[in-house]
Amino acid sequence: MYRSSTLRRPVRCLGIAVLGAGLSLLAACGSAPHRPSSSQRNNPASAVPLAKNLNWSTKPAAGMPADAANDVLFRAIGLVGTPYRWGGNTPAGGFDCSGLVTYIYLTSTGMRLPRTSAEMADLDKPKVREDELASGDLVFFGRGHITHVGVYVGEGRFVHAPNSGGTVRLDALDGAYWKQNFAYGRRVLN
Repeated sequence: MYRSSTLRRPVRCLGIAVLGAGLSLLAACGSAPHRPSSSQRNNPASAVPLAKNLNWSTKPAAGMPADAANDVLFRAIGLVGTPYRWGGNTPAGGFDCSGLVTYIYLTSTGMRLPRTSAEMADLDKPKVREDELASGDLVFFGRGHITHVGVYVGEGRFVHAPNSGGTVRLDALDGAYWKQNFAYGRRVLN
């Protein structure tokens, strides 16, 4: 027969592992870039796979489209799977969180956003509560100060570049980590 204390250990270890993974995601946008070892730099086989959409333009859109939120939404979802890269801001080079957002807005609407998540959070645009979010809004995360940004795409989901070694992905705002660290949204498309 099992003792109740032996059943608590795996649950506690799992909780600690989940907390550790969440903290590493939070630190991803503010951490130093991963530097490949000399063997990785000299071995093309160990290189990070390239993004699927290498032919996407990095040129600004000619102007704000009539349905800008829709253009932002489709551009964001189309980049899911692109590799994460600290300081990255193109599909070919990979993205960090703020590089992804600046690329999406520049190429779909022609709008030039600040480069960092903290600067984006300080924009003079309306703040939006979680229950008021609309497609195309920016969503910010962090405790005490903003450390991460993504693009809200509707139905409680957002696209973002979460961490080193990962890829751009679609996540739910009600995920345990994201719910605990959600700060607010900003409506940059008026």
